[in-house]
Amino acid sequence: MPNIQVAGVCISTEHFIGNRRAGSPRAFEVRSPIDGSVLGHFAAGGKAEVEEAVEAAARAFPAWAGLGPRGRGVYLRKLADLIEQNVEKLAAVETANNGSLLESGRLRVMKRAAHNIRFFAEMAEKLQGPEWDTEAANAHNRVLYDPAGVTALITPWNAPLMLATWKIGPALAAGNTVVLKPAEWAPLTASMLGDLALETGLPAGVLNVVQGIGEEAGAALVAHAGVKRISFTGSTETARLIGAAAVKNLTPVSFELGGKSALIVFSEAEMDLAVQNALGQYDNAGQVCLAGTRLLVEKNVYAEFIERMTEGVKRIRLGDPRDPQTQVGPLITRQHLDRVEGFVKRAIKQGAKLAYGGRVSPALGGLYYEPTLFSDVPDGAEILKKEVFGPVLTIQAFQDEAEAVRLANETEYGLAATLFTRDEKKANRVAESLVAGTVWINCFFVRDLAAPFGGSRHSGIGREGGHWSFDFYCDVKNIVHRKGTYALAPAAGAKGSAG
Repeated sequence: MPNIQVAGVCISTEHFIGNRRAGSPRAFEVRSPIDGSVLGHFAAGGKAEVEEAVEAAARAFPAWAGLGPRGRGVYLRKLADLIEQNVEKLAAVETANNGSLLESGRLRVMKRAAHNIRFFAEMAEKLQGPEWDTEAANAHNRVLYDPAGVTALITPWNAPLMLATWKIGPALAAGNTVVLKPAEWAPLTASMLGDLALETGLPAGVLNVVQGIGEEAGAALVAHAGVKRISFTGSTETARLIGAAAVKNLTPVSFELGGKSALIVFSEAEMDLAVQNALGQYDNAGQVCLAGTRLLVEKNVYAEFIERMTEGVKRIRLGDPRDPQTQVGPLITRQHLDRVEGFVKRAIKQGAKLAYGGRVSPALGGLYYEPTLFSDVPDGAEILKKEVFGPVLTIQAFQDEAEAVRLANETEYGLAATLFTRDEKKANRVAESLVAGTVWINCFFVRDLAAPFGGSRHSGIGREGGHWSFDFYCDVKNIVHRKGTYALAPAAGAKGSAG
């Protein structure tokens, strides 16, 4: 059936291509992690559907780019408004689909999705490339941001709509057209976004949604010669495959990948604040790439910190994500739970001390995995090196500032880091020494859209956010005039430029 009912909302199970719904000969099943129930069977796209979507986006590109930032902003503001008007429905559907907390979706996540769209629409209108003179050559330089073309966006399942709009906002504001491939485990709110785009009157082909399995729809999309930009959020392993496909067409990529971030607590830190933020790393059942899953604590407060963390973890309420009292919900699928459980079992075998958790909830069963805490983890253990992406934290002790930095950087990742100290000079020294795209000091998860965001090492390639998004989603052009050679004033910037 082309439509299903989830949380009282009617949702299409078909692709959204050229402002029309399109089916596929095959389908894939989507289940709710809350109770394992089947939510629906969604059209499984492949090469044919990707071809249709890229062609639709390519046809729409010249007119969309030609609208200029202000013309595009009219549509994007309408889309942001519609997301805000549908926050309750979007939050309810996403909770049913991926098990995220309903209260979080209603109060924060869906509103952030609207903000993503509106922020970049407004920024595109204000964006001005720099101008300067090259005196030795008697020349003047002027930088423009030109739309690049069809953009492929591949998004994850842990915050599907918010992370989709994080990419859609700047891509469309820049004047590009988009083909979105949502994660197969959580495609529902992406489908709803297609309906909202249609309601805004967005021209056909500007935003397209192709559902399907990564190895099929995703692989066809990133290999398509008509795609001019690829932005992907997901695993490092998948990014390698995408990069190999993209390089054949020399398609620029932006990757936001996995993390194994450190949360460092110095002895002079405000302990209540540090413990509170450390417990916050269990948010979304630990299915957050930015989470500080490696807690590094100075030795003279190590015992106290373990005691306080253990007591705090015991108080975390695991349960139905639709219950406003719930703090941690289920993992996304049985496949993912088995992966998390495998990490925990191997950590125990390698000598890590289990302070709490380490099992599926005996009361809830299903995909509800207890918040898990390890202490006294041996150096080099797998649990310290690989991303678990579940409600599993480790605690290690360090002797001094130098050892804290060494342990924090002792990973192939470099997405984020967090540290707690009352010593400002130490805070700056440590932050400058950490290999991470974002470092939070005495806070966590402050995401200003004007700031650059991305990872180092195996945590990603490139930065998005602020003007860095436009640096990626645009072809940045420098126009050089020889001064004093015109009888008339220089022409205005190109109509299609994002700036």
